[in-house]
Amino acid sequence: MDKLKAIGTFVRIADEGSLSGAARVLDMSLPAVVRALAALEADLGVRLFNRSTRRIALTEEGRRYLDSCRNLLAALDEAESGLRDEGGEPSGALTVTAPVLFGQLFVAPAITRFVQRFSRVHCRVLLFDRIVNLLEEGVDVGIRIGVLEDSTLVAHPVGHVRRMVVASPDFLARQGVPAHPRDLLRANCIGFSPTPGVWWRFEEQGRSFGVPVRGNLEFNHVAPALDACIAGLGFGMFISYQVAPHLAAGRLVPVLEAFEQAPRPVSVVVPHARLLPLRVRAFVDWVRADLSAHLRDAPGTPGSTA
Repeated sequence: MDKLKAIGTFVRIADEGSLSGAARVLDMSLPAVVRALAALEADLGVRLFNRSTRRIALTEEGRRYLDSCRNLLAALDEAESGLRDEGGEPSGALTVTAPVLFGQLFVAPAITRFVQRFSRVHCRVLLFDRIVNLLEEGVDVGIRIGVLEDSTLVAHPVGHVRRMVVASPDFLARQGVPAHPRDLLRANCIGFSPTPGVWWRFEEQGRSFGVPVRGNLEFNHVAPALDACIAGLGFGMFISYQVAPHLAAGRLVPVLEAFEQAPRPVSVVVPHARLLPLRVRAFVDWVRADLSAHLRDAPGTPGSTA
């Protein structure tokens, strides 16, 4: 058995979530993938996956072994990259994840410029409005908004964003400017939530509290909620980067700023600090500088000069 090849096959099965997916990506036959996995399990004396006719899932032993295998492959990749790239030119595959709208506005343009500069890097970009497990899903770099709960990640702070209430100038002229969040109870508020019922969070004298806002429009996606707010149909609560261009253009105006919750951190995260390939280190440095500049200058961002 080629142990290193078998390990690579095991990691690819975990990344793709299926034997057939791994076979397709590795350009191997399905029986060859099955044999490689079986040989590795026989060599280790443990089952790495629980398999049925419909699904495949890592066992507890498989999850532990997967982390070690990723570190091993990363170390090998780093060693080979150091030999291949005498001039320090990043190369190879890079997978990056970010929230959908933040990724569209800031991360994707930064990646485009990075790949233009380092053409030997092949970048895969995954935009999700959910927390992605970097290790389990084979992601090299993630962009996170909010306090990190996973203490195993290495985080590089790049700035902060605010959750803020906004409205169009026309709507404020008709409705009036609220003096306190409780005034929203009598106003039309545009809901943006994946579930029915919306509570907006505020702070007053260090105490956090919620307001159960109501309105005649509720969306599960930010774009139509923003459009409705710009059209003067009600108040909306968004993250500062989501409304930054509309604040700059005067289409939206912030209200109740004195009652906003503390700014939320934005971080570039990687699964571990050691054994990072050159392409990952280069991209982390690149995107940290790029995002720091954009967050510093975006209207509505803490510390913004705009």
